[in-house]
Amino acid sequence: MSEVVENETAEATNDQDLAQNLKDYAWVGQKMAGQRRMAFASGVLLAGYYYSITIAIVCTVIIACSEIYDTVIFRQIAAWPDKSQQTARWFLAKLLFGAMLSCGIILYFSIAIAFVQGPGPHFISMFFLLAAGLFAAMHNHQVKVILISRLVAYGVAFLFIPLWDIVVTGAPLQAELWANLFTSVFVLHFVVECSRNYLSIYRVNQKQMVALESKTRIANEAVEAKAEFLSTISHELRTPLTSIKGSIDLMSTERLGPIPDGVKKALEIAQRNCNRLVRLVDDTLDLQKIAAGKMSFDMKNINLSHLVESSVAANRPYAERLGITLHFDRDAKDLCVLGDWARLEQVMTNVLSNAAKFSPTGSEVQVQIKSGNGKTRVLVIDKGVGLTENERADVFDRYSKVNTVGTKKVGSTGIGMSISEKIMQAHGGQISFYKNQGAGTTFFLELALCPGPANNAEKQAPGNKGVSTAA
Repeated sequence: MSEVVENETAEATNDQDLAQNLKDYAWVGQKMAGQRRMAFASGVLLAGYYYSITIAIVCTVIIACSEIYDTVIFRQIAAWPDKSQQTARWFLAKLLFGAMLSCGIILYFSIAIAFVQGPGPHFISMFFLLAAGLFAAMHNHQVKVILISRLVAYGVAFLFIPLWDIVVTGAPLQAELWANLFTSVFVLHFVVECSRNYLSIYRVNQKQMVALESKTRIANEAVEAKAEFLSTISHELRTPLTSIKGSIDLMSTERLGPIPDGVKKALEIAQRNCNRLVRLVDDTLDLQKIAAGKMSFDMKNINLSHLVESSVAANRPYAERLGITLHFDRDAKDLCVLGDWARLEQVMTNVLSNAAKFSPTGSEVQVQIKSGNGKTRVLVIDKGVGLTENERADVFDRYSKVNTVGTKKVGSTGIGMSISEKIMQAHGGQISFYKNQGAGTTFFLELALCPGPANNAEKQAPGNKGVSTAA
């Protein structure tokens, strides 16, 4: 039973290899069409001008038929979707016929010119046979039966021309015509060796491609399994976490009764860690949506000044707990941008919370809006240690966290900025930063301005306005 399975597997593999070989052969044939036709045209012109116009006309007619035939078959193979065994063998037969047709042109040209020239070295004939043999070795090695057929045909012509000269003239062994024959044998051996080398290289590349495709498929399956696992776990965690968070928040309000001071501290710790877990779950889900290209956006005209003002107000309590003041330099002019309010507010929250965490206690974080040339920037300026260009990759890498001396010991997922970068890219904008001339860093969000006025733009956040989700 195992032998039957192995045989079926081997046959399926061979069928797949044949189909791929045919597609590779057709692709190369289309790619080299110009070079092949140029060689044919050169040979026809030489034959017509120096030897025989009849040979040139016959070759031209057969070449035209051959090229039209090959072009049709190559296009059919390129558009061939199923790669079935029966179709592959049918295409192989068609390609073999086309190869023999083009071989016939070269043989007729070479032998006809040799006959016109009479006994001698036959440089043009032998040169075209050599060129055809090398061309086959370099560009027809994808299908072994076609390569062998071409080499056999060219080899017969290589030996026939000098042998015919010897027979016709009755040349003795010491004559130069015999040297031409021995040279032809040497050249033919060289062409065969070149063919073997190209065929060997092609097969090695094929095996490497198959191995690479197999590893890529395994890697993709592992990534999909990981994404599905994380998504499932995140969804399963969200429900109990919501219940736990709600219970802890309710207990903290003392609506269920007075709480001793010792218990209050424990509840505060539990509340902070619960909030951190909720943010981690949300960020994990966002990353999976981004990786799968399934993060949705509700794009509308937004009043940017109102969005920034709302975000600053929502994050001000968080900053004040860290001893930081958030100050928004409100611009009197309203600016309109196209975006998803909730997602842009998520980005603002990540930037504002990071600015608060990286700023020294008692300092102020300034938020400004500047515009020009059809774009607008939201600047968040802190007074921290300041990030350098060497840390740029780490800031937006989902797997890295920037460790800066003096940073407050505040829990975070470390992936908020990576999510923010993806959100800004989806809006056609960007998020970046530069080190201040003095202390601190300036992060900025850049977006394109709407062509219309901002007075029709959405001026308040949909849903739960003012809820902080600092990552």
